[in-house]
Amino acid sequence: MRITFVGLGRMGKPMAVRLLQAGYEVTVYNRNPAPADELARQGARKAITLAQAAAGAELAISMLADDAAAREVLGLHANAKADRCGLLAGLREGGVHISMSTLGLDCIREMAQAHARHRQGFIAAPVFGRPEAAAAGKLWVLAAGAARDLEIGRPVLRALGQGVLEVGDDPAAAMAVKIAGNFTLAAMLETLGEAMALVKKAGIAPALFLDMIQRIYQSPVYQNYGTLIAEQRFEPAGFVLRLGLKDASLTCQTADQFGQMMPLARLVRDRLQSAVERGWGEKDWSAFSSQ
Repeated sequence: MRITFVGLGRMGKPMAVRLLQAGYEVTVYNRNPAPADELARQGARKAITLAQAAAGAELAISMLADDAAAREVLGLHANAKADRCGLLAGLREGGVHISMSTLGLDCIREMAQAHARHRQGFIAAPVFGRPEAAAAGKLWVLAAGAARDLEIGRPVLRALGQGVLEVGDDPAAAMAVKIAGNFTLAAMLETLGEAMALVKKAGIAPALFLDMIQRIYQSPVYQNYGTLIAEQRFEPAGFVLRLGLKDASLTCQTADQFGQMMPLARLVRDRLQSAVERGWGEKDWSAFSSQ
């Protein structure tokens, strides 16, 4: 299968490497050419333009930072004509685009509608996991799209993760689950940060407290993030704080769309905003809990 991979950041680059290791023929495109050059040395084909990247591909995968980047890659941004640039132009009729980014529900719906107009398939498949999980093929993947599109994309998604949870035929459903899941992670970080600050004031080592928490929850997520917080080890970042703020804002936006009160989500968003204003935007997002 010929695959195009767009977006070679902290997550996208190791994911593209996994596909190469799985034996797929992969064409890569990145706005900054350096990661694409590195993957070309590992056997990928480097494309100069988005349309060139998608030309002839059976499957296109994108891993991008936010809604604006996703719209630009498709050719849906304000100054673009979708029939002349972007993935919509290059991807063949019947081809499938898998968006693995965390995006707003309105953006996902817009992307799905644009692909439908071009007679192309679309899957939303956001992931849980940090770059080290991506490199090891240990991501947890959510996926939603038409049955025919999922049939095409399923083997590739399984090559990227340790599990794929399919949540229906509406791509926005996968994104709603991802946004809600990210909220639980952010709330956990806030909880751990407050608890460790309290025990530290009481003269107790955060590492000892973390050992107790791990015995109770037996969770690698608590262990990994708890260690970062206990050791105040926020660089290099696995997931940068400014993107954590983006995701927390998406939680609040989604809650507003459905008229759902989420006071803790708003607290977490404000705490992340405060951390960005401190200049912590490139630190690991767990840093906000130490304010």
